[in-house]
Amino acid sequence: MNTIKKYTSGKIRTVVIGSTFGQFYLEALSTLSEDFEIKALIASGSERSKKCAEAYGIPLLNNITEINPDEVDLACIILRSGVMGGKGTEFALYCMEKGIHVIQEHPIHHNDLATCLRAAKSNHVHFITGNLYVHLPAFKRFAEVAQHLFETKKVAYIDIALATQVSFPLVQMMIELLPNPRPLNIHHVLKDSGPFQVLTGEWGGLPLTLRAHNEVNPNDPDNHQHLLHTISLGCSGGTLSLTDTHGPVVWKAQLHIPHNELLRNVSAGNHLNEKSTMVLGPEFPPTYQEILQKQWPRAIGKDLLSIKSFITGEKKPEQRAHLELLCTRLWHDLTHALGSPTLRPDASYEQIEINKLIELANNIPAEPEEVSIS
Repeated sequence: MNTIKKYTSGKIRTVVIGSTFGQFYLEALSTLSEDFEIKALIASGSERSKKCAEAYGIPLLNNITEINPDEVDLACIILRSGVMGGKGTEFALYCMEKGIHVIQEHPIHHNDLATCLRAAKSNHVHFITGNLYVHLPAFKRFAEVAQHLFETKKVAYIDIALATQVSFPLVQMMIELLPNPRPLNIHHVLKDSGPFQVLTGEWGGLPLTLRAHNEVNPNDPDNHQHLLHTISLGCSGGTLSLTDTHGPVVWKAQLHIPHNELLRNVSAGNHLNEKSTMVLGPEFPPTYQEILQKQWPRAIGKDLLSIKSFITGEKKPEQRAHLELLCTRLWHDLTHALGSPTLRPDASYEQIEINKLIELANNIPAEPEEVSIS
């Protein structure tokens, strides 16, 4: 019988391993101070790590062996998994052998996930992967409206664009979005001279077109993506789009010209009286500062509260483990088809002056009912 490590009441005593993306976990934990106590940051000792430890008033440890298992309930491992060339799996297994529950940030290879789930079971602890993207407000809004379309209309196709660095969370998003996320059938992959590959096939029985920005700067792999996620669902009445991971969500009605009605005298209630494109929810997405400081930590907090519910016995983790295994299989199929990214060590960032773009756009005279950008 598998008996999970007994939880004693009180805050979940937590360590964070890795400070690059780990700083978002530190912020999430600090906002959930009634549920979690941050015991330490474990990192290599970089200047960023020192600043993180100082900012959150916690010890900075340089070695995972410095953890006292009797004083730690949960480890947040924000490192690449073993198959991805990192020490995430190694550290996860070490922590679970010491009786510490683990949440590990994506991506994680199917073999690593299976190994970690077996280790969790044998050591009577819990293991889950973290994915903040499915908890973001824009995606939740998109998924809610999409569910209505799936229930009431015939969805005709899926159109996706993404950077391959965020292909793992895309698969998790599609598992939550589609009525049936299996199978993923890939028919063709086209790689031309541009930065995008084009993949066609079917996902969950729906025709699929996917454009993937499959390039990486090896010196700065977390940056220089042309986009994160764009997802569109098309049906006979129009197209629902998540225009970016952080929104907005847009409904674009399909143009349908009536045959038996004069266009100069369109009757009330006709679809032609509706806006051709509508933003569903907030019209303008948040700034990146708000996204990084607030939305991401809040979304990470959802996963932290999930593993807390498993630790305390409030919820059972079996369904989540099943879905995570499905995710790793689909992710392998997708990334295997796209192949390794092209290396672009010369990729650089240039800030665009948004005020200049607004000025140029406003130089074009507005039509009588058109509102200029303010």
